[in-house]
Amino acid sequence: MPGLFPEIIPYVSHTIDVELPHQLHVEECGNPDGICVLFVHGGPGAGCEDYHRRFFDPELYRIILFDQRGCGRSTPHAELNGNTTQALVADMEVIREHLSIDRWLLFGGSWGSTLSLVYAETHPERVLGMVLRGIFLCRRHEIEWFYQQGTSRLFPDYWQDYLAPIPEEERGDLLHAYHRRLTGENEMERMAAARAWSLWEGRTATMAPSESVVEHFGNPFTALSLARIECHYFVNDSFLEPNQILRDAGRLQGIPGVIVHGRYDVICPLENAWQLHKAWPGSELRVIADAGHSASEPATVDALITATTELAERLS
Repeated sequence: MPGLFPEIIPYVSHTIDVELPHQLHVEECGNPDGICVLFVHGGPGAGCEDYHRRFFDPELYRIILFDQRGCGRSTPHAELNGNTTQALVADMEVIREHLSIDRWLLFGGSWGSTLSLVYAETHPERVLGMVLRGIFLCRRHEIEWFYQQGTSRLFPDYWQDYLAPIPEEERGDLLHAYHRRLTGENEMERMAAARAWSLWEGRTATMAPSESVVEHFGNPFTALSLARIECHYFVNDSFLEPNQILRDAGRLQGIPGVIVHGRYDVICPLENAWQLHKAWPGSELRVIADAGHSASEPATVDALITATTELAERLS
């Protein structure tokens, strides 16, 4: 992938026990004495990918990645019990204390931006700064835009495949129709729903079609955790109060931040980033003219790496 730092492998991995039955996979790369940065992946339920290690100069950063509850290499896979926003924020604190880190930089996109913002508003004294992409504020109208009506008008062909597992009489509330199938006992129905849900996201994530992105979202292992955990969160309003993130954005004052957002993001429209920027004192918004939602689009990659490099210079 152009623009990224060279491939890198972890110098240590950890398995950290949190609330039963959950165990978290955590890995560290780069410079053990560098600036601590936590990569906060999307979804919820997507897990980390190898290229996520490569947004940071390994000479400057101690790069920490973790798979959130129920996804990636954390176990049990696709587990919903005890899987809430508040639990994930608490897990981040467990990781920070386990690794003896006082303060760290947060780097997150999509749901990763959501979780980073909630963590920073809960523990502002622990955050050196943030680089956030594809802002997702988890408000009801954002969920309805992507999963009920909105993006459907831009991609009616892909939308038909998303609708396919749901009988016509249940399509007035697609979120709960999917939830019934993704949490049901019928394994074939569950996997068909997971694949349709995940592919809808993968197909719409980039401005130009990307076979690699669609292939990743179509992988059954990824699709099951992504679909089950996302749907679980969204039927529960992401375990947040209405407009909580913008309401509490004043708590971010003094935390430097760069917001990177694709102008043609149809999963999380640019309006989200604009509103966050206006509510977050001292934040900087960088709109990417030729990008959608995905972190892997070339111009977005370049903007994110520019941001992490600039923040490293500022913090050092």
